[in-house]
Amino acid sequence: MGRQKVYLDKLARLFQIRNLLLRQALAECLGTLILVMFGTGSVAQLVLSGGSHGMFLTVNFAFGFAATLGILVCGQVSGGHLNPAVTFALCLLGRERWRKFPMYFLFQTIGAFFGAAIIFAMYYDALWDLPSSFNMTDPTLTAGIFATYPAKHLTLLNGIFDQIIGTASLIVCILAIVDPYNNPIPQGLEAFTVGFVVLVIGLAMGFNSGYAVNPARDLGPRVFTAMAGWGGEVFTSGNGWFLVPVFAPFFGTLIGVIIYQLMVGFHVEGEVRDRKERTEHENVRLTNVTSNDNAKEVGKEMH
Repeated sequence: MGRQKVYLDKLARLFQIRNLLLRQALAECLGTLILVMFGTGSVAQLVLSGGSHGMFLTVNFAFGFAATLGILVCGQVSGGHLNPAVTFALCLLGRERWRKFPMYFLFQTIGAFFGAAIIFAMYYDALWDLPSSFNMTDPTLTAGIFATYPAKHLTLLNGIFDQIIGTASLIVCILAIVDPYNNPIPQGLEAFTVGFVVLVIGLAMGFNSGYAVNPARDLGPRVFTAMAGWGGEVFTSGNGWFLVPVFAPFFGTLIGVIIYQLMVGFHVEGEVRDRKERTEHENVRLTNVTSNDNAKEVGKEMH
C-alpha cells in the first residue's frame, strides 16, 4: 500500500498543471462534455427508437440534470459556467477577468465536440440502421440529435428572437442565483437550481429550435457532425441557421444583464452599500466622541 501511494503521488505530481487558467479551462471542458453527452444522449434515444425510449419531457429533464452534473463536476475549479454566454455575463459585471472568456469558450466548445462524439460512437450502429440517417433532407434529421435546427414554421428573424429571449431568461435567473445580496442559494444547491432553470427553459421555450442558448453546446457538436458524415450542409441548412445559436445568445446575455441589474442588482447592492456607509459613519462619530471624552478626562486630571 505504501509503495502504491508513493507511486500515485508521483503520478499526480507529474500530471499536475500549475497554470490556474488552464486548469479551469480543462474543468469547463469536462463539465460541458458531461452536459452535451447526457443531453444529446437523451435526444438520440428519442430519435433512434422512434419515440419508444423517450419523449420531449425526458429530453428536457436530461438536459436539466446534465447541467446540474456538469456544474458539480467542475464548479469548485472553474465556477461551472458550461456556457460562453454565462462567462460573458460575469465578465460584463466584472466578476470574471476578460482573459477567461476566449479560453473558456474554446474549451467549452471542445468539450461539447467530444460529448457529441461519445454519443455518436455509442449509437453508431443504430444510426446506420436508420435509413438515410446521414441525409440532411430526411424528415428524421438525425443531425438534430447533436446540434439544434429550426422547426419548419420558424423564420430566421423569429429564431434570433427565440435565442435572445431564451438566453436572457437564463442569464437573469443565473445572476439571481449567484447574487450574494439577493436571497443567496444555500451552498451546494446552486448546481441543482441552475439545472432546474435549464429544465424550465426547455419546457417553455424548446419548441421552436431546441433552446440551444449556448454557443459552445451548439457549435462543438455541429462541427463534429460535419466531420462525422453529415457534411457541410450542417452549416448551410436553415439559411445559415448555425450562426443564430452562436451569436444571438450574446445579445440575449447583454439584455439579461441589463434587465437584472436595472430591476434588481443595482438596488440590492445599493442597500448593502448604504448600510455599510452608515455603519462606517456611525463608527467614526463614536470614535470622535470617545476621543473627546478621553481628552476631557486628561484635562481634569491635569487641573
